[in-house]
Amino acid sequence: MIYSIIFEISNYIVNPEQSIAAFNALAHEHRLAAYRHLVMAGPPGRTAGALALRLAVPPSSLSFHLQLLLRAGLVTQRRVGRQLIYAANFTTMNALVSYLTENCCAGETSGVCAVPACSPGPQSASSRPTPKRKSA
Repeated sequence: MIYSIIFEISNYIVNPEQSIAAFNALAHEHRLAAYRHLVMAGPPGRTAGALALRLAVPPSSLSFHLQLLLRAGLVTQRRVGRQLIYAANFTTMNALVSYLTENCCAGETSGVCAVPACSPGPQSASSRPTPKRKSA
């Protein structure tokens, strides 16, 4: 199982150009904050509007930043009704970390040099946002 995860990650980003594009997309305060928030949100992701409110960034500005993250393969986008839902692409995230650490400790694969991988599970009921109640 762990071998298949490592194999998938190592084959996802295989060249410096793709890595540079992904790191370039993260090289802005708003994009980095949005990406970190999406990583915390896990696979369900967040709506663009919820991200804009959370980050206090104008929606049109955030839309621009999210498109750069999308083109770099760092996030995914899906439409639910009229809303766009963005989620972190954990395969790309793990591939970037793997790319950075592939020669760590001369290729040793245990201890401090083990390949880190994030495998988020489904969002638990306790971590889901509580729906807002309409006032009477």
